[in-house]
Amino acid sequence: MKHEYTITFACYNQLDYTKQFIASLDRDEVNFSRIVAVDNGSTDGTREWLAQQEFGAVILNNRNLGCGAAWNQGALAIQSKWTVVMNNDVVCAKGWLRNLLASAEANQLHIASPAMVEGELNYDFAHWVQEAETKMKGYIRLNAPHAVCMAIREDVWSEIGYFMPVPKLLGYEDGIFFQRATEAGLKTGTTAVSWLHHYGMITQKALKLEKALDQRDSLGNRNLMRLYMSQTWVARKIARFKRRGMLANLRAHELATYDMTIHAINRQEGKAWDWV
Repeated sequence: MKHEYTITFACYNQLDYTKQFIASLDRDEVNFSRIVAVDNGSTDGTREWLAQQEFGAVILNNRNLGCGAAWNQGALAIQSKWTVVMNNDVVCAKGWLRNLLASAEANQLHIASPAMVEGELNYDFAHWVQEAETKMKGYIRLNAPHAVCMAIREDVWSEIGYFMPVPKLLGYEDGIFFQRATEAGLKTGTTAVSWLHHYGMITQKALKLEKALDQRDSLGNRNLMRLYMSQTWVARKIARFKRRGMLANLRAHELATYDMTIHAINRQEGKAWDWV
């Protein structure tokens, strides 16, 4: 690929998902020497498996430092024009990286995410991607990136800084980062020319079980999130209301125009979809 990039992901156990993610990467498209894996204290053989891969760097933390610290470690280990931060519980479509970065460059995005399907992988993902890319014809949902996978241009770091490296946030790091990007006027979006399948917060679900939390409970410290968001209660409520309205309008536009959206949830044997 002509684009200068680093791919980094954090992991905490869930080795089977990590193996499936790496197996989905096309070696003709992805240079494995540009991959940085950051392990947050796994005990299931993940660390040993990572050490055997041909990655550019493997960082082994002796405890769970949270996503923010791990993402920063990966971004700094191999610095590039584009840093692609992503989950390890995903399967990537052919051409996803090339298309993601090309779309980000062409549309002058500072942060770009691929479109995705979430849920069980019990459908023909490759066929889905072919149909979706044809239907949506390079559509971009502006101002709506996501943390499952985000390509971050190098000037973003100097503009708004890195991720908040606070272990107790446990999942709120992305929201704080995106808020800072919005406040700085950075151009962000999710593009329909690049797709991945996301199983759906596998590590967070496992951590909730480990901590004996209900799956509906928040894993991270909400009070810390509010502190670092630096917004009043009223400002947060207004921002949340506006975002929900924006997403509802975008979803309605996409359904009316393309008969689908760039974010689908597989809810019944790959035959019924929720559009979000």
